[in-house]
Amino acid sequence: MSDFRQDFIRFAVSKNVLRFGEFKTRAGRLSPYFFNTGSFHDGESLFGLAQFYAKAILSAGIQFDVLFGPAYKGIPLVASTAIALAQNGHNVPFCFNRKEVKDHGEGGALIGAPLEGRVLIVDDVISAGTSVRESVQLIRANHATPCCLVIALDRMERGSGELSAVQEIKLKYELPVISIITLDDVLGYLQTKDELVHNLLAVRKYRQLYGVNANAA
Repeated sequence: MSDFRQDFIRFAVSKNVLRFGEFKTRAGRLSPYFFNTGSFHDGESLFGLAQFYAKAILSAGIQFDVLFGPAYKGIPLVASTAIALAQNGHNVPFCFNRKEVKDHGEGGALIGAPLEGRVLIVDDVISAGTSVRESVQLIRANHATPCCLVIALDRMERGSGELSAVQEIKLKYELPVISIITLDDVLGYLQTKDELVHNLLAVRKYRQLYGVNANAA
């Protein structure tokens, strides 16, 4: 696990974004951990989060022309990530969408830079994949090419079938997915914390029950 991944997990724990215990998921499963990027809700936290998004993007070496953030959660993520990239010497344009098309003023569904060329989508965590599907459709409708998706956490968890949401996105859209951390990274972190041994065992069991093969799809 690279240093920035370890640092991100510690950061997420310190901000109460990553918690351990017992939580009911949308699918009705009892999860031993909970991850909520909505808890990065102050300036310092958002600044830190953006730095990690930038590190994950630069570490992956993906070539792109513009960043795109799907409304609503993707809006602060894409803006702050663009700032973090600029601080690292990579000044790139960014764009985001409205949920409803504006019919006055500048009009349209998009705000920011033109949506063109190779587009890197910035989102938080994939669940049903709805925002990704809508983003891909919007990007292609503007004659641009979705080239990659970056998220905070890959849960590595099966959905209704045998694949995870990330694997389904890769397969359906032939879209590379970068994650700052994965569930396996979380397990690696727990292994270093003697006081969290019960949480480690619970997450391992959950991974065995609902996890996917990291090399699938």
